[in-house]
Amino acid sequence: MKKFLKSMFTGLALLGLAAPTHAKEPRIGQKAPNFTLQDVRGQKRSLSDFKGQYVVLEWTNPDCPFVRKHYDSGNMPALQKEMTAKGVVWLAIASSAKGKQGYYEPSAWEKILREKKSAPTALLRDPAGTVGRMYGAKTTPHMFVIDPEGLLLYKGAIDDKPSTDPDDVATAKNYVRAALEEALSGKPVTTSDTSAYGCSVKY
Repeated sequence: MKKFLKSMFTGLALLGLAAPTHAKEPRIGQKAPNFTLQDVRGQKRSLSDFKGQYVVLEWTNPDCPFVRKHYDSGNMPALQKEMTAKGVVWLAIASSAKGKQGYYEPSAWEKILREKKSAPTALLRDPAGTVGRMYGAKTTPHMFVIDPEGLLLYKGAIDDKPSTDPDDVATAKNYVRAALEEALSGKPVTTSDTSAYGCSVKY
């Protein structure tokens, strides 16, 4: 039964990959598109504000079982804390439209962040889906890593285990950690482009 459920959720993930975004996706090595969004406290945050720092963009939806896997296991919060301690800026982005799964008002988001022990630099709300489509974000989670010059270093999945099983976290290769560790050490990113898995972004 467990294997069946994993296969079913993997199939749903693949459906998520096909979700239309109506945007030309940014390419590795090219300038990451600038944007401005409000965080859950109403503060405007622009990507350009963080020039000179590494930036992670994490598309999220707390109601998605793939996202829950990485939060309930502690995997995503631990990675957020590890990387922000090294000076990396971590921006979680919620692109669910009003009335769709994963849409929450700011006060509800603050409670979710506390309950999930989430530790991004900021949670940005994108209910119009403008920034999600700009980046071609298809799934939750969908991850992007941007270098201090504003160039896209990595995009795709958080790891190589496209399942909802928290037990898979321990044996997975975390692409985001690997990309950041290589970049912070002055090395080229070995794996820079993978297929994201998860629930489709609810535009």
